[in-house]
Amino acid sequence: MNPSTKSCLWRQGPAACALLACGLFVLAAPAFADDKTKDPDQIGNRSVDKGINFYSIEKEIAIGKQMAQEVERQAKIVDDPIISEYVNRIGQNLVRNSDAKVPFTIKVIDSEEINAFALPGGFFFVNTGILLNADNEAEMAGVMSHEIAHVAARHGTRQATRGDMINYGSIPLIFLGGWTGFAIRQGAGLAVPMGYLKFNRGFETEADMLGLQYMYKAGYDPVAFVDFFEKVQSLEKRKPGAMSKVFSDHPPTGDRITKSQQIIQKYLKEKPEYIISTSEFNDVKARTVAMHNSRSISLSKDSGRPTLRRSGGSADSTSSASSGNADTADSGGRPTLKRRDDNNP
Repeated sequence: MNPSTKSCLWRQGPAACALLACGLFVLAAPAFADDKTKDPDQIGNRSVDKGINFYSIEKEIAIGKQMAQEVERQAKIVDDPIISEYVNRIGQNLVRNSDAKVPFTIKVIDSEEINAFALPGGFFFVNTGILLNADNEAEMAGVMSHEIAHVAARHGTRQATRGDMINYGSIPLIFLGGWTGFAIRQGAGLAVPMGYLKFNRGFETEADMLGLQYMYKAGYDPVAFVDFFEKVQSLEKRKPGAMSKVFSDHPPTGDRITKSQQIIQKYLKEKPEYIISTSEFNDVKARTVAMHNSRSISLSKDSGRPTLRRSGGSADSTSSASSGNADTADSGGRPTLKRRDDNNP
């Protein structure tokens, strides 16, 4: 550092110098410095939220609650108890198999956009568009586990902390205005700051690795994670606008997909069987399709204009498409399907 720069920093005070030093350390830190982060057997006995963070867990939960209330004021929350209970149960099972240190509140938004997002402190929203476009329960679990990983690693407040350290002018807001000041800088009128949901490459890569581990530990085939994101990317090319603007930047790029496949091969030893899909997933998906069809018909009657009804597809099609394996073991409505051995067709 040249003398003039050093002098300039010192005039801002020792605190600014300390913050800059911390900022450089955080930004330079590797995504997976601890070997425990690579081992799914260590889930629950490790810390994945390392890094400078100006926000306590209690403050993070308060921030998330405030933002969630705003989301619920603006979005239509699904009130069908069967759909909401099912999605919540799948999510809570993934949370139990994660490193998250906060309880989760999971709700379903009635929207065909492909989107899911988790706010700080464990406030998690899943669009019905995820259910409509997932071919099986494992694909839905892959999306949810990725979002749970962002919360477990506290990416939101860690990213906000980085922004505050880089922008010295915002430091007083941390102590005086709190999260409100940060939200205002992102743009007035937004229910959720866009900058909060668009994580940097390192955080997305970390969420990929952790999310793959969480769904794997919960018993799902981690390959379904890659399958779903490849599919929605293809869908977006054919039908622009199918994905939420935030989620459209979320799916892994080709490089991240390759890295995810390498993680699966290197760190997730193959199990004799995985959960791919269940009859309950098929039933809930069919119920979600019917709910959207019913609303489309109602809107058609109200407008006096004809509307084409979406074809629902059979409930069994999802299960058969999800795997070429016929071996299932029915246990409480949650069958597991063995992975096909390509060497023994």
